[in-house]
Amino acid sequence: MNDDALVAGVDEAGRGPLAGPVVVAAVILDPARPIMGLADSKVLSPARREELAIEIRARAFAFSVIEIGVNEIDELNILQASLLGMSRALHALATRPRLALIDGNKLPRDLPCDARAIVDGDALEPAIGAASILAKVVRDARMRELDALHPGYGFAVHKGYPTAAHRAALERLGPCPEHRRSFAPVRQQTLFD
Repeated sequence: MNDDALVAGVDEAGRGPLAGPVVVAAVILDPARPIMGLADSKVLSPARREELAIEIRARAFAFSVIEIGVNEIDELNILQASLLGMSRALHALATRPRLALIDGNKLPRDLPCDARAIVDGDALEPAIGAASILAKVVRDARMRELDALHPGYGFAVHKGYPTAAHRAALERLGPCPEHRRSFAPVRQQTLFD
């Protein structure tokens, strides 16, 4: 592949939830194997995201998916943990990209290539949209696993986001090991334990 085509899209899923990891993906699309329908994962149905994730994994020139767990999130804060995940995802690619297009308005440190931050990049750049889809599919699957390990919180339904049902479960059960103690609603519950 031409070096000019080696552009990685990078995006994360799971910055806002009270529980579970933040998941970051980096994807280098193959221009010879286009994928139709790439978009911001939030506007796609779960079934469509799953279909596209299979296509991305089969057709992308390279991809990587990194999880940053709750301990690192609590230690660093969610922004720094997300940026660290972006750096790790780019370093984990089998092929070094020439350029990284990163969703958002901040760039991580320690990147293996030049980079550009793009606000709403998951809706504007196909490679970022592809990364958004992979990150969301992997994170959703992880939250379904955590639901089985920590029943009663509803992780499979709300994916750790601060819904009324999740807040009620947190009040009723207290935090589990997958809750982010640095997030105010979880920290408040630990004060009462």
